[in-house]
Amino acid sequence: MSSKVATMHDAVAELVRDGDTVAIEGFTHLISFAAGHEIIRQGRRDLTLARLTPDVIYDQMIAAGVARKLIFSWLGNPGVGGLNAIRRRIEDADPAPLEVEEYSHFGMVGRYTAGAANLPFYPLRSYFETDLPRANPLIREVESPYGDGVVYAVPPLRPDVTIIHAQRADAAGDTQAWGLLGCQKEAAFAAERVIVVVEELVDEAVVRADPNRTIIPGLIVDAVVVEPWGAHPSYVQGAYDRDNRFYLDWDPTSRDEAAVQAWLRDWVLDLDGRVAYVEKLGAERIASLRPSGSAPSGSVDYGEYR
Repeated sequence: MSSKVATMHDAVAELVRDGDTVAIEGFTHLISFAAGHEIIRQGRRDLTLARLTPDVIYDQMIAAGVARKLIFSWLGNPGVGGLNAIRRRIEDADPAPLEVEEYSHFGMVGRYTAGAANLPFYPLRSYFETDLPRANPLIREVESPYGDGVVYAVPPLRPDVTIIHAQRADAAGDTQAWGLLGCQKEAAFAAERVIVVVEELVDEAVVRADPNRTIIPGLIVDAVVVEPWGAHPSYVQGAYDRDNRFYLDWDPTSRDEAAVQAWLRDWVLDLDGRVAYVEKLGAERIASLRPSGSAPSGSVDYGEYR
């Protein structure tokens, strides 16, 4: 088994290129903030960022100037409000315009699914009685070949790079996750290159003993990055909780451009990686996010057959 383990610096340096379409997926859970911060640190430019819910990480990346376009289906700081750095780019072209391409959640999932399955488009009915087809000309009416009327179609989405976070993987890239999942699997299979970021590297035997938790097979993975706390302030089931204080604090910070740029200097650009970020968070805050107890999810018995 060849090892695909790499540092975050090396994985981003090799696999994320200027002008790429980059998807950092994970539905409120397992969001790789560490990868987004490394992309900022390495100064990537002209990226198209794709994600169902852009969340704070894309607000930070767009504030840092890495992106020219955003493909999404719901825009917001969860539980708080808007993403103000993105809002300035859209409403005021401040400091530069940002191209946006909006879909419904199911439209984005359909795009990833079509990309993963190498389909020319994905049909769906969820755009009836909405104005999204008028706002986005890539959502098109098509006649059903089975004679049951008109449906809508969305084009495949094939990111150059998909980045996902998970609890564990082996050195070959077989990646296991549990807890709330989004469309990480579809986004990974649709991509040309895949980076998985994990809390823990485990032996192949661990993956083989618990195969139902494997969401991404190693055969499509290009790099495995071991980065504990790499999803903070998002959460990782079983490892640490969502840091709601962070999301609340980001709202007033992001309302002021100077404050955003100061935050990026203090928490991203002036740090050499995630270890320094975790140290800056401090032991007390780290301890407050750890699980308060255990909640085992045991293995099932498949039975032996001869």
